[in-house]
Amino acid sequence: AVNNPLRVFDCKVPADQPIIDKLPRISQFLDEGCRKHFTEVQEILKVIGIPFTLNDRLVRGLDYYTRTAFEFTHGALGAQNAILGGGRYDGLSESLGGPQAPGIGFAIGEDRLVMSLKESADAVARKPDVYIAPLGEGMNREAARLAHELRRHDLVAELGDESFRPKKSLETASKMGARYALIIGENEVKANAFALKNLETGEQVSVPRSELARKIQGNG
Repeated sequence: AVNNPLRVFDCKVPADQPIIDKLPRISQFLDEGCRKHFTEVQEILKVIGIPFTLNDRLVRGLDYYTRTAFEFTHGALGAQNAILGGGRYDGLSESLGGPQAPGIGFAIGEDRLVMSLKESADAVARKPDVYIAPLGEGMNREAARLAHELRRHDLVAELGDESFRPKKSLETASKMGARYALIIGENEVKANAFALKNLETGEQVSVPRSELARKIQGNG
């Protein structure tokens, strides 16, 4: 059997921790593609205001993960504060005989999740007010920034991906039950005005950034 050497980072034996602390850090050995991807992930998290810490010793218990691995924690749960953990597994579909496809997933600790949600037990799930469709390389970051702005106005915003074609983005928005689709491309960013499509009526208008929230809320 072949053992994954990264598994040593998951060792919980107290006596071994000083040895593990002296081991090389994985961030020192990223290739250019992984380094660029990881930098973009961090920049998007900063744009949308999600706090994070880097942990070079974080590994997952399965060997098919690639690139970014993550854990979500909750400050009120004590030492065992991880709610969920996961990461990317871009090669998993192919290894199982399927087509080439990107992948991401996670596992949730249900007991801890329930404990963390007690304060918001009365919250009601809402369908998206708007689905944001970034079109073209580099637009994911702009889409995340705009989603953050709209959510501050109590709007439910779902994000697409810059790799999606326009048709796929609109189909996804409709399946989610979103009221609007917001299209973000290079021209829209330069003009600071975005194409907003009403998915019920089919009407599409260009809306300045400063008026987007009011328009989606139905006040524009």
